Amino acid sequence: MNVRYLPYLLILPVTLFLCLFFIYPFVLVSQQAFSGPEGPTLEHFREVVSYWKFPISLQNTLLLAAVVVPIQLALSLLMATMVSRMGKGRDLVLYVWTIPLGISDLAAGIIWLAIFEQSGFLNSMLYGIGAVSEPVNFLSYQNPAIVFLAIVLAEVWRATAIMLVILVAGIGLIPKEYYEAAEVFGASPWKRFVKITLPLLRPSLQTALVLRVILAFEVFAVVAALGGTLFPVLMSETYAYQFDLLNSNAAAAMALIILGISIVSTIVILRALRVPKGARV
Repeated sequence: MNVRYLPYLLILPVTLFLCLFFIYPFVLVSQQAFSGPEGPTLEHFREVVSYWKFPISLQNTLLLAAVVVPIQLALSLLMATMVSRMGKGRDLVLYVWTIPLGISDLAAGIIWLAIFEQSGFLNSMLYGIGAVSEPVNFLSYQNPAIVFLAIVLAEVWRATAIMLVILVAGIGLIPKEYYEAAEVFGASPWKRFVKITLPLLRPSLQTALVLRVILAFEVFAVVAALGGTLFPVLMSETYAYQFDLLNSNAAAAMALIILGISIVSTIVILRALRVPKGARV
């Protein structure tokens, strides 16, 4: 076999996988979104955008991402820095912190539902200390702020580990000599973090933020478990179009809208955290 064809042979399985499970479904969804009885049309996009729930679901999705992602970024940076400085017990701590990665979205939502529901842990604790005289229905239309807080807490608990794993790997690639030299010249821990860790961690931050923001726009199961119809998001409306209203064309249009938002967000993140040419990765 000619050696020059070896790279193409090695990437062939990945290429086939992408074509089968991404490009082909994407083409089918695009056909559904743009197809009409008389040919190509934008009517399905106009239908979903003009629906009264669309602005609310879009606002809720963007608000949830704007609140959750910065919190997760700060937590993951703090946790990754702590783990990287640990000696004994480092692997155990990292394992414990990444346990939520093994829990599905729906299971995470149910776990936090067991905390906030009327017969849940929070009501039991408040009743036990005498703070309430009867169970409180936290997850109701009368308490939208608490519903939003419960979803934020569940998402932060569930998905922070995604960013943590990426950042721990990124910090591990930074040469320790940089920190030792900065320490010799009297740089404080904060200054070492700002001047060394953050700049050299930029490629990992790109990856972590892009992945997390895309997943934030696709949040569904946690919201369905805790908020139900009280907190509509884009993915819940996509589900409703597909399975409740049996309108696959509108569901495909919603899916492409979510994809478009994800692409725009990815471009913004990549430009904001652009790695200079020749910089060490």
